[in-house]
Amino acid sequence: MRSVPLAPRRPVMVVYVLLAAQVLAVACLTAFEETRGRWLARRLATLGGDHHAPAAQAVAGAASAFALLLILVVATTVAAAVAYLSWLVRARQSIAPSRSPVAPVLAAWFVPVVNLVAPPLMLHRLWRDSRPAPGGGGHWPVLLTAWWLSWLAVLAVVTVRLIGGRGDGGLTGLGPAELAVVAACAALCAATVREVTRAQDPDARRRLAGTRAEAGRQSQALISNQPSAAVSKRSS
Repeated sequence: MRSVPLAPRRPVMVVYVLLAAQVLAVACLTAFEETRGRWLARRLATLGGDHHAPAAQAVAGAASAFALLLILVVATTVAAAVAYLSWLVRARQSIAPSRSPVAPVLAAWFVPVVNLVAPPLMLHRLWRDSRPAPGGGGHWPVLLTAWWLSWLAVLAVVTVRLIGGRGDGGLTGLGPAELAVVAACAALCAATVREVTRAQDPDARRRLAGTRAEAGRQSQALISNQPSAAVSKRSS
C-alpha cells in the first residue's frame, strides 16, 4: 500500500494565522461601525461631497480610520483566500504528485454555480484519499457540512449588504451577527484544514490508531472482568 506524503506544515500555519487576522480585522471594523459608524455616515452625508468644507476636517481622522480598517479587512480576506488555496493545492499534490492540481482547485472555487457545491466535495475526496486512521472520521461529515453552510451564510450576508444596502444608517452594516458568522466560518475552515492535515500525517494516524486500540483493549478487559466479579459475589 502506497504511503501518503506528508503535506508541508508551514502553509497550514499560514492559513491559521491569516484566518485569525481576518477575524480580528472584521472585529475591529465591526467595533468601529458599532461605535462611530452611524455618526460618521451622518457627517459625511452633510458634506454633500465637498471634501474641502470646514466640517470635513472634523471627520478626517474618523474617515481615515474607517478606510484603514476597510483596507485591512480586504487585505486579510484576500491573503487568507490565497493561503487556503495554496494549502489545498499542496495537499492535493501530496496525494497525486504526477497531476497538476491547480486547475481543478481554481475551477471548483471560481466557476459560478459550480463553486456552490464543488469545494466541499473536493475537500471530502482529499480527506478520504489521505486515508485517515480507522474510526477517526466519525465527525468529519458534520464538520465539513457545518463549514460549508457557514461559508454560504457569509456569502448570503455579503450579498444582502451589497444589494440590499446598509439599512441601518451605518457605513457597512456590519454588526455582532455578521461578525459571528465570519468567525464561525473561519474557525470551521481551520478545523477542516487541521483534519485533512492530520489525515495526511502518518504519525498522527498511528497515534490515533494506538489510542483507539488501547481504548478497545480497556473496554474488553472491563467486559471480561464483569463476569468474574459477579461469580465472586455469588460465591461470597
